[in-house]
Amino acid sequence: MKKVLIIHGFEGSPNGGWRPWLMGELAKHDIYACALAMPKPDEPICAEWVAEVQRHVEGNRDDEVYLVGHSLGVATILRYLESAPHPTNVRGAMLISGRCEKGGDPKIHNFFEKPFDYNSIQSKVKSFLIIHGDNDPYVPFDNAETLSKELGGTLLAISNGEHLNSESGWLSLPQCLEPLMRMIGVV
Repeated sequence: MKKVLIIHGFEGSPNGGWRPWLMGELAKHDIYACALAMPKPDEPICAEWVAEVQRHVEGNRDDEVYLVGHSLGVATILRYLESAPHPTNVRGAMLISGRCEKGGDPKIHNFFEKPFDYNSIQSKVKSFLIIHGDNDPYVPFDNAETLSKELGGTLLAISNGEHLNSESGWLSLPQCLEPLMRMIGVV
């Protein structure tokens, strides 16, 4: 079975922004999708967030898993993949508005204490798609360019997308649906 696990960002929630919309759209295609409730979203600890993703991925080890992360959810996915066994049942990852270097609120700096091991990450996942607003006020666009280059992923820039969250007016994100469906192999 194909399953999509969605990881929200710092101060986020499973039912915020475009996540409920994406789960509903995937359900129309009989694709199971679940937005994870990450522990202590206002005081995130990297090891706890990675453990939560690991618990869900390993709990679905007989399935093809696709990870979708927003903002700090992106760093969480990358840290999980660094530590994941090889081979993994994760087939693809969609990285939305994600930071790949220290910056932003000091509460999230524990996710960026060391550089990402992109070679290890890339060896465990077949496909990466990076989506980023071209005018994101929180995460500079060059972070998306770095992720695309280092992971060999496709970069999709959203004009005036800002941080692609509900505060920017994004209660749906149709720009991610078709590429995600292609990644999953449904279209």
